[in-house]
Amino acid sequence: MYLTWLNFKIVPQFLFLILVSYPILGGLAWFIGGLCYKYVFQNKRKKFAMIPPEKEPMITIMIPAHNEEVSLAETIHYLLTQLNYTNYELLVIDDGSTDQTPTILAKLQKQYAKLRVIRLEQNHGKAHAFNVGLAFARGDLVLSNDADTIPEPDALKRYVNYFNSPEGQNIAAVTSNVEVRNRTKLITKSITVEFSSIVGIIKRAEMGVFGSIFAYSGANTMYRKSALMDVGLFRQDRATEDISIAWDHQLNNWLAVFAPDIISYTLVPENLRDLYHQRKRWAKGGTEVWLTNLLRVLRHPLKNLGEVLMLFDQTLSICWAFFFWISTAIFAVLATSALLTQNWSSLAYLCFSALILISFEMLAGIMQLVTALVIDKRGNKIKYLLFAPIYLLCLWVINTITIITTFIPAVKTIMGHGSGTWVSPSR
Repeated sequence: MYLTWLNFKIVPQFLFLILVSYPILGGLAWFIGGLCYKYVFQNKRKKFAMIPPEKEPMITIMIPAHNEEVSLAETIHYLLTQLNYTNYELLVIDDGSTDQTPTILAKLQKQYAKLRVIRLEQNHGKAHAFNVGLAFARGDLVLSNDADTIPEPDALKRYVNYFNSPEGQNIAAVTSNVEVRNRTKLITKSITVEFSSIVGIIKRAEMGVFGSIFAYSGANTMYRKSALMDVGLFRQDRATEDISIAWDHQLNNWLAVFAPDIISYTLVPENLRDLYHQRKRWAKGGTEVWLTNLLRVLRHPLKNLGEVLMLFDQTLSICWAFFFWISTAIFAVLATSALLTQNWSSLAYLCFSALILISFEMLAGIMQLVTALVIDKRGNKIKYLLFAPIYLLCLWVINTITIITTFIPAVKTIMGHGSGTWVSPSR
């Protein structure tokens, strides 16, 4: 009876300790994983072979677009004039645009023979547009490229090097190292640091530990068309089709590869409102992936050990978001009570405890960020380390809010009430 009571007390205390320390443990885990990639992982590509034009495989660059009048023309001009590759086409899927996008595309078609356009009269979302476009794609390799994203000139040749490698026949997709183009504002400088944290550490850690990644970059990823067909194409009701299909590929025994030496440049939100809407979509998509694959993975935990660990991390992330705001509310109530009753010792204890916790979380986060910025040398982002506190405080808070506010909509999606339709971007 005593042991039962003891266990009843220990288990909640242990879970409480895990939740409190999750950001610290998570930051340290990704820090160690990044070091594993740098010093242990043996399959990093160090050289890229030149591919003669006559041996270039056909590539379809596909841009699903909805109301992209501001950035689309610039992107198309770049893709059709600046890439060091010959055997490719550019296929734009106009998904029910209501701005000047159709007019812009009509003019550009007269200028570029490699440009093809498919017009969908009704907006059904990026995944639907991409799935439709695959039926018209001439290439066996398909580059998903956002309308505001430009890859480096040698990107296509570098992508092909991965697919032509000895293990390349089992590669479903290769995702690039995404950089921020618009680094002029405080918030975009902070996002630059965040991209280093995510791309520089997490994807490298996944490659170093698991030999594969669990999320593609929707901005710029090259897919093997047959691998897309193998998993039934993109899920059209998901908020983040790129993360969803990465898991589908994983669980169908395909390789998903991160290529740090293929850099693409994208535009990011420049104000908190647009950032919040972007993160809502990311949070909802992450929860949808968690709900979709949880039971599927746990049926065969040893076979899917990497997936189990990633889902465990996602579970803690979701639980911590709720825990953070519940504990913040409790802290506010206790601090207000201590202030009103002039219980200064209790108020000092509360503030000191919170300060210690925040300091440790900041330390773990900065360790992760410094490692990412040092490893990711090509991005020239070490100078943005000064903006790390803004990322660690502001963006963490936004991310926890979006997890909570999108949890119920994500559950509804899994129950068959989701939609992948576009929301017009703000430029």
